[in-house]
Amino acid sequence: MNDRRHQTWANSNRFVPRVFVQPFKRFTQIEAASGIVLLVAAAVALIWANSPLADSYFHLFEEWIVEIQFGPIHLEETFGHMINDGLMAFFFFVVGLEIKREIVMGEFRDPRAAALPAIAALGGMIVPAAIYFAFAGGTPGAETGWGIPMATDIAFAVGVLSLLGRKVPTSGKLFILALAIADDIGAILVIAIFYTSDLRFAWLVAALAGLAVVTVAQRVGIRSLAFYWPVAIAIWFALLESGVHATLAGVALGLLTPARPMYSPQELDRKARQILDMYPMGDTVEDLQHAEHEAMLLTEISRESASPLTRLEHKMLPWSSFAVIPLFALANAGVSFAGTDVADLITHPVSLGVGLGLLFGKPIGITLFTWLAVRLGVGRMPTGTRWAHIVGLGTVAGIGFTVALFVTALAFQDPRMGDVAKVGIFAGSLVAALAGAAILLSTRAPVPEAEPEPVPVST
Repeated sequence: MNDRRHQTWANSNRFVPRVFVQPFKRFTQIEAASGIVLLVAAAVALIWANSPLADSYFHLFEEWIVEIQFGPIHLEETFGHMINDGLMAFFFFVVGLEIKREIVMGEFRDPRAAALPAIAALGGMIVPAAIYFAFAGGTPGAETGWGIPMATDIAFAVGVLSLLGRKVPTSGKLFILALAIADDIGAILVIAIFYTSDLRFAWLVAALAGLAVVTVAQRVGIRSLAFYWPVAIAIWFALLESGVHATLAGVALGLLTPARPMYSPQELDRKARQILDMYPMGDTVEDLQHAEHEAMLLTEISRESASPLTRLEHKMLPWSSFAVIPLFALANAGVSFAGTDVADLITHPVSLGVGLGLLFGKPIGITLFTWLAVRLGVGRMPTGTRWAHIVGLGTVAGIGFTVALFVTALAFQDPRMGDVAKVGIFAGSLVAALAGAAILLSTRAPVPEAEPEPVPVST
């Protein structure tokens, strides 16, 4: 009843729903919406950090201490660290869900179809890192900052492609989405292997034990999220204490989330018909009570006919896209230019390595490795695309923001070096977006696309 009232109110012609709620719902359904919100948050951070209120910005995210007590778990971190270590676990959980979905039901379920974006993503990681070393080699940032230009921001990339409409073939959009998933997997591995320090083995074992508990609980049929949330928090805390970055707990839990529903479509149809056949048609008190009971059964069966992965992704994706990521951008994109020569920042070896790695390393690596994969026969060209599309898509993949900023926070303890890297991220990403859009707009119309061959879904 509450849901029905909420739906009625939200869709009504009253002032608040009409002026605020309904426009926001329409906005969130726009493909580029999350990228727009992310861009606004980054712009606010830059303006705030260079305004007369700059001290309040840095005090909020770098000095304000947040203390949380949850049973035996006690945390005392700055607000900025709480966002980066805590809230970003939600973002990486959604990433884990997306990876699992692609492996089970998406592009990665077919090894031949997955080969090309995976190989292209590998090139899009190796070449930017090599360009970074070419410029930043010998500087204090050479040993830690190489992972920054390896990442693609899928929200911004999809936003740019959606604005280009039919100039980009559908298969090309699917290619960049699959490439971004492979890119995320690579970034996760880089963070886990190269940005882990002071490993505390006992806490790592505790985290692995928590993941084992989740696996066993799924096997014995525990479905309630009330059981999994406390276990997830415990796993996150154990990873935080272990020295492995705590956000990887989100990835692990996302990959463990079941991708299959409890009931198949045939079982849903059979059970729903049985319940509806028993549904009372009278209006006595007993009939109404019985009807509510049958409706609850039908609701439960309908819910369990969608996989936990689908349900969680549907619920958490808006929170990740429109709350967690903008807040992360607000906390990390603020670079102060006070008393600084901007030209020195832009021409710093680290800034050049990051910016040029994104701008040139991504398209060169993606195009080169795509060509090698097609030439060697281990991957097939996306239907309907030309090589100019691959170059344009590779350039758009040079938009590195969310994960690039995240790796920057891990790579540099010196705030000034972090600011230098952020300038490279901003400059490289902006030019990559404009250059990629220009390349795709100037490319001839896509080759007519044939119907793809159906691929059986793995069970």
